[in-house]
Amino acid sequence: MRKILPVLLVCITALIFLARLVYIQLIDDSYDDVSKNIAIRKVFDYPQRGYIYDRNGKLLVGNQPAYDVMVIPNELESFDTLELANLLKLTPERLKEQIKKAFIYSPKLASVITPQLTKSEYAYVQEKMYKYKGFFIQKRSLRDYDVKHSSNILGYIAEVNNRDISKNPYYQSGDFIGRQGVEQQYEEELRGQRGVKHFLRDRFNRNIKSFKNGAFDTLPQKGKDITLTIDSELQAYGELLMKNKRGGIVAIQPSSGEILSLVTAPSYDPDLLVGRKRSRNFTRLYYDSISKPLYNRALQAVYPPGSPFKALTGLIALQENVVEVEENFKCYGGYTYGRGARMGCHAHSSPVALISGIAYSCNTYFAQIYRRSIEKFDTPQEGIDVWAKHLRSFGLGNFLGYDLPVGRAGLVPDAEYYNRAYNYPKYKWYATATLSNAIGQGEVLTTPIQLANVTAAIANRGWFYKPHILKEIDGKTITEPKYTEKQFTTINQEHFEPIIEGMHDVYNYGTARFLRIPGIEVCGKTGTAQNKAKINGKIVELEDHSIFVAFAPKEDPKIAIAVFVENGGYGSTYAGRISSLMIEKYLKDKIERTDLEQWILNQSLEEEYAKPYKTKELDTISQ
Repeated sequence: MRKILPVLLVCITALIFLARLVYIQLIDDSYDDVSKNIAIRKVFDYPQRGYIYDRNGKLLVGNQPAYDVMVIPNELESFDTLELANLLKLTPERLKEQIKKAFIYSPKLASVITPQLTKSEYAYVQEKMYKYKGFFIQKRSLRDYDVKHSSNILGYIAEVNNRDISKNPYYQSGDFIGRQGVEQQYEEELRGQRGVKHFLRDRFNRNIKSFKNGAFDTLPQKGKDITLTIDSELQAYGELLMKNKRGGIVAIQPSSGEILSLVTAPSYDPDLLVGRKRSRNFTRLYYDSISKPLYNRALQAVYPPGSPFKALTGLIALQENVVEVEENFKCYGGYTYGRGARMGCHAHSSPVALISGIAYSCNTYFAQIYRRSIEKFDTPQEGIDVWAKHLRSFGLGNFLGYDLPVGRAGLVPDAEYYNRAYNYPKYKWYATATLSNAIGQGEVLTTPIQLANVTAAIANRGWFYKPHILKEIDGKTITEPKYTEKQFTTINQEHFEPIIEGMHDVYNYGTARFLRIPGIEVCGKTGTAQNKAKINGKIVELEDHSIFVAFAPKEDPKIAIAVFVENGGYGSTYAGRISSLMIEKYLKDKIERTDLEQWILNQSLEEEYAKPYKTKELDTISQ
């Protein structure tokens, strides 16, 4: 009997299910009523999107109510077009156009006619809607921003288009979807699940009561709240420091890979892309081809890394055993190589070894150890490929795998790249042909987030976590292996100590000695990258980009940062000051060097950015 009992239970259960299905399909017509009865209106109950918080629990993004005027084309009856257009504050032509679009989308499904009425508009319109059969008002929520910063991180929500609908059956006309930033990256978590309610209607098209006492209704499920790794105060401060400047700041917590700040400048107030004003404001921002406020320079702009790259040149030379830490090189104001070619260098003490070479940023020193790293091998092709492999282990030349939807891979050239460039094997090329790589002025291109990640890897003595912006979902810390597994570089741990000493001496007696922060041991590296532009067919040399990387404290580092300021000149002038203030703000929470802060806040580079356009205007006039 015991053996037969489980079989009987399974059979009985199957019969019950089968009987219920037969009843629903052949006998009970209530479900059919829901889909076919024209006296029943299906109203979607949109959930609130999940809230967005910073790492300290500060609310960044909440919700506010809004109301859409919807239409079901098949249910339309004759109405006064001019009257309804006036009610909705539309032109009659615009109203007819919207109805036509609704027919094209689906005669049976609801489409938006006028989105996002305010509370006062809703109260006035709702009283008149009974006169217009086929029209009704749908409640939903819009984003409500508690901050004026972080637009490049947060993104925005916008109405779905035909492509969104065809890609994902969840969406229908009038729905909203995340665009850019966190809103796009974590759309499924934030959007929640919409519910549905069924109402009986009277002859005036008004809802009178719930159909079947809500037997077929479903409740909406609120979107999940997410906590970001961003420090809101640090982010706001970074955007303030970058006012009237262009570039990017990325700050990372080395011990976790959490992004503390991700600044792009110029930016915009996220509230500009909320409500009915969104479309008009987005168009204005999109077509601003000069400032490019929608362009995320922290993730998408690629720059030569400049002198911060010298730290990597030194690490590769040590790993390849082509130089000793104490080995000295003389610098006579530059390095001469091959047929009188010369790489210049600024004035500093000579000779220099690795540590002082970093502190003084000596071009001569790094040019020579770069040559040794490449010429160690039988061919320059083999040497370049080994060099490129080391660089890629730091996350250069790829997208890093961070959890934001935009980015650029940058460039790490290899033998194949140079073979094409020099038409090899027809023309031979040697290590000297790529010598500018030694000081970050060659073909290597990096994004601010890549250089910040390199700095975190140096701070950790050879490893890093992939940078990420998400910390928690509904209070649960993320445990995805992608962001919790250490990534190791190809450089042995012991080689990082002299590099770190050199970066520490940049503050002690080197190129950033006037940027020291009282009470904090900082390791950093100044950088200046050449900046050229093509104007009227001619290559014009513009003011150099200012670059700075740093981490602090020296032991057990809490922050690693990279700052790029376009056309900012020397690395210590703009990027160095901003980096120093950001570190002080994060570690001390109070700026003590107010004179340094005021200098940055009062500086503007807008005139510098206008020079290429003035040059174009003058050329046009002269022609």
